[in-house]
Amino acid sequence: MKIGWTVLLADYFGQAGTPRYTDIRDMARRAEAAGFDSIWLYDHLLYRSTGGDTNGIWECWTILAALAEATERVELGTLVICNSFRNPALLAKMAITLDEVSNGRFILGVGAGWNQPEYDAFGIPFDHLVDRFEEALQIIRPLLKEGRVNFKGSYYQATDCEILPSGPRSSGPPLLIGSFGPRMMRLTAQHADLWNTAYLHRPGSLTEPRAQLHAACADVGRDPATLDVTALVALGYPGATSPKSRTSTLTAARKTLRPCYGTMP
Repeated sequence: MKIGWTVLLADYFGQAGTPRYTDIRDMARRAEAAGFDSIWLYDHLLYRSTGGDTNGIWECWTILAALAEATERVELGTLVICNSFRNPALLAKMAITLDEVSNGRFILGVGAGWNQPEYDAFGIPFDHLVDRFEEALQIIRPLLKEGRVNFKGSYYQATDCEILPSGPRSSGPPLLIGSFGPRMMRLTAQHADLWNTAYLHRPGSLTEPRAQLHAACADVGRDPATLDVTALVALGYPGATSPKSRTSTLTAARKTLRPCYGTMP
């Protein structure tokens, strides 16, 4: 079992403010020094309430690239990159380049997206998210694993696309998909090296989603033992009574568990 740390990029509660990069870098280095196996970043453009209040967040990939240089040992991953924000062929190119910068420590986690206010604010289409994601995977995975693809769909095209030079790993960085629901589970079973089902509140809450994943693997003829399972668990500490202290302690405690599939209870 591997244990990772989700690095804070945003002002979730509007109390402590958005952390500066120097604080983010310090947190990542402390996590590495403490023996964590991985560091994870999430991908949003803004958080906006129904009342119109906006909470700040830094752009994920820029911070991730900086942390690849600022750290030496820990794996670096995204939980998860929003497919709609970047062209899929360009994203694969970025992923292989980041794998080079990090010397083979990167895990590309991707998802279909869900937070409509940021789409609206940045002028990004919010329609057919899973259709777009399905097409994107048919570009991203071949480019990561084989270095080239020729694809034409309704939303994305990659004509005789090739990624050169290749990164430090012949099979490219691992592809993680964050998913739930039958269709997304099937796409995970078809394309992913790892799977994440977002927040869990207790170990037993993984049982049903994992059963759904097994069913999706059976539908596509895949051995589920070849698909690593990850879990994102939010932890809180007693004694965090004020809003500001709750923010800091919950942030500090957000951990990503990346166990091998066979070691799951």
